[in-house]
Amino acid sequence: MTCQGVLLTSWKRQVYSPPVEPMDIVGRAADIVSRAAIAALTAALVARPAPSGSLAQAIDDATRAAAGVDFTGEWAPRFHEDQPERVPGPELGDYLGIPINRAARMRGETWEASIQTLWEWQCRPHSADYIWRGPSPVRIWKEVDPVSRQIIAWHAEWLRSIDRQIYMDGRPHPSESAPHTWAGFSTGRWEGDMLTIKTTHLKEGYVRRNGLPRSDKATLTEHWLLHGDVLTAATIVDDPVYLTEPFIRTTDYELDLHQQNPPYPCEVVEEVDRPKGSVPHKLPSDTNFVTDFAKRCGIPIDAAKGGAETMYPEYKSKLPGTPATCVAASR
Repeated sequence: MTCQGVLLTSWKRQVYSPPVEPMDIVGRAADIVSRAAIAALTAALVARPAPSGSLAQAIDDATRAAAGVDFTGEWAPRFHEDQPERVPGPELGDYLGIPINRAARMRGETWEASIQTLWEWQCRPHSADYIWRGPSPVRIWKEVDPVSRQIIAWHAEWLRSIDRQIYMDGRPHPSESAPHTWAGFSTGRWEGDMLTIKTTHLKEGYVRRNGLPRSDKATLTEHWLLHGDVLTAATIVDDPVYLTEPFIRTTDYELDLHQQNPPYPCEVVEEVDRPKGSVPHKLPSDTNFVTDFAKRCGIPIDAAKGGAETMYPEYKSKLPGTPATCVAASR
């Protein structure tokens, strides 16, 4: 092969170059000098702080403020932390360390687990505040503006969720009357290398999978942090309806280069034969089971009922003779 192509022989691969005209040599030399000048100018701007108020300084400040770290990747949950709660689920009547009020406690004590067999619940995803605690892996990626090359949104997708968007372009949250969703409406900002996220417009959900509710008036604050290949998500739920203080949890995920979130084509089926229109529930007078956890573990019943007081170390002084271990109930 000839004509500005690649010459292939049985012995070696050679690149064919056509003869260069004198004017072409001058043009190429000028191009090389131009590229070198641009590179030198760029290096000088990076190495030396730009004058205050200059365009270069403004670009530099904006880039550094918007940079943060890159959370892109496939992240796998690690269940060595809080495994009984995150996989099989917490026990009924175990509200220790959760700042619930009386209304939330009544909802929990009258909750019936078989409600999740209803068609409306079978494919229901976890809300943005709880899904970190579920068994699902998560895929995170960034959306970059093609012109400014700034991150305008982060996206997170778990196994049982749709694309959750976290806007980074400074847009305001919608009005209170705007639709509420499982993911809510999220905006983010950088605090150093930590991404802080505020989420509103969440549908009613739960703070724990044993009936403790979370209202649609709640707000969620998240802090995403990277430590090597470990992603830590700190979630803070403020709920004026069911919580008396902010409820804080942290969850760790690990980068998994071989992970791929599979599709989740959920379909509803008739899991339990029950009369049409029947909704599983318990009346307040039929809640004796909620004391089983406390009695088996030797914990005062009032402690198992939770409340803000049970979150703090000082509460240990009210638990005389509490055993160091508690055998989980058979499931």
